[in-house]
Order: sequence, then C-alpha cells, then structure tokens
Amino acid sequence: MTSAADFLALHHGTGLVLPNAWDAGSARILEQVGFPAIATTSAGIAWACGLPDGGHLDAETMLEHVGRIVAAVGVPVSADLESGYGATPDDVARTVTCAVEVGVVGANLEDQVGGTLFPIDEAVERIAAARAAAPAGTFVINARTDTWFGGTTGDVFDETVERATRYAEAGADCVFVPGVSDENDVRRLAAAVPAPLNIVAGLASTTDAPTLFSLGVKRVSLGGSLTRAALSFLERAGRELLDSGTLGFLDGAVSYADLQRRFGA
Repeated sequence: MTSAADFLALHHGTGLVLPNAWDAGSARILEQVGFPAIATTSAGIAWACGLPDGGHLDAETMLEHVGRIVAAVGVPVSADLESGYGATPDDVARTVTCAVEVGVVGANLEDQVGGTLFPIDEAVERIAAARAAAPAGTFVINARTDTWFGGTTGDVFDETVERATRYAEAGADCVFVPGVSDENDVRRLAAAVPAPLNIVAGLASTTDAPTLFSLGVKRVSLGGSLTRAALSFLERAGRELLDSGTLGFLDGAVSYADLQRRFGA
C-alpha cells in the first residue's frame, strides 16, 4: 500500500494511529513494528539537526530529510510541512509540488506562523493553492488549525469548526486540531467537523488512541512525542555513563546484529 488513495482510505476505517518519524532509521523501525503508514515530525527533524522547532529549517532542508524517510520505507508517508514555507498561497503550492516530487502522499499544513493565526480567508486560500497543486485523490491534505493555542477573537470551538469547514470546502481531506485535551471538546469537534478529525496524543492531550477513536476521532498522530521519548532516553543514558560509568541503559537494548539485519537490504 503506497498510494494516496490507500492512505486516505485509512482515515475512514475504525481509526488510524499515525506515528511520526524523524529520520530514515526511526521510520524503518516504525514500519517494521507494523504501522501501515508513517508521518514525519518537523519538530523531531529540527531537533535531530540540533535546532528548535518552528521554522528554523528551510523548506529545501526539511524536504531533503523527508525524502530520505520516504526512500527508506515501503509504506505511505505524510509530511509535516509546517505552514507551507512561504508567505503566499503560491509559495504553499510550490512547497506541496516539491513534497510530491520527493514521494510523500500527503501533508500537514498549519494556519499559523510564529504563533499568529492567518486570517481565515488567507488560510483558506493557502489550502486551496495546495489542493490545486496536488489534486484530490493524489495527495492527502491534513489542514491543521491552531485555534486552541490562542489567537481567536470569539468562541474557540465555533471558530475551530468554521475554519475546519472552510478548509474542507477548499479541498482538505482531513482536519487537525492540536491542543485539545478535554474529551467532551474532542467529541463535539468530531461530530461538528465535516472531515475526518486528527488529534495529536502526547502533547496537550494524553488520552489514549482507543478512547479518542471512541469519541469519533479518525486519525491519532504523535507529533514530536516519539522523538522526545528517544532523546529523553539518550539523556538518561548519557547521565548514567557520565555519573557512574555503568551500562544499565543497555538492558533490553536491541543487539548490534539484530539492527544490522533489520537495516539490511
């Protein structure tokens, strides 16, 4: 299963858990675990490059890393393209075109930059430009709205639904609302949003995937959470090694030979 159509179909089943890889190696491990599709994480890729999240990598560099992930696995890959790496809808269209060229079958596109929401009409134009660059059925657009992080002028729920509805009308295949933690809010959003709803687990919400699916969510992603867990383990291992010189951190580690086999041709 590698096509955008196959990937989109996963959003209309019982629920899709979509883990986020930060490099080719993490992507291959997640594929081998058995996930039917993988997303990338802009945060994780930035951290792997020694930089903070939030636009500190340019589009070309980000897509180079995304391309390596695509090339390493045989399952569909959706890219985190932040807000589209550009000030105009045409810039967003160019970014999506480049993403298609490196082999991804979908992407997240945010409606904010620097923590400031785009005006709704401008945000809709950006989604429409992405859709024009990658027609329906060939690319899965996951329109992310950051209303729950602030910047709304009225009721956050109502503005979220308005934005989600407008984005779906502009061609988005699904809608991503990060920052929601209250289960009742999640249930209400799933019922009101006219597209499959994506909720990120491990950020504001620590609700498990089965519970989110029972609330009507169709796609559960992890954002940078797997990267955070991996880097946290690395820090603990480094502290043990520095402080005591012991190797307890290796308990349960995959062997060198096993990893060689997993990453073999």
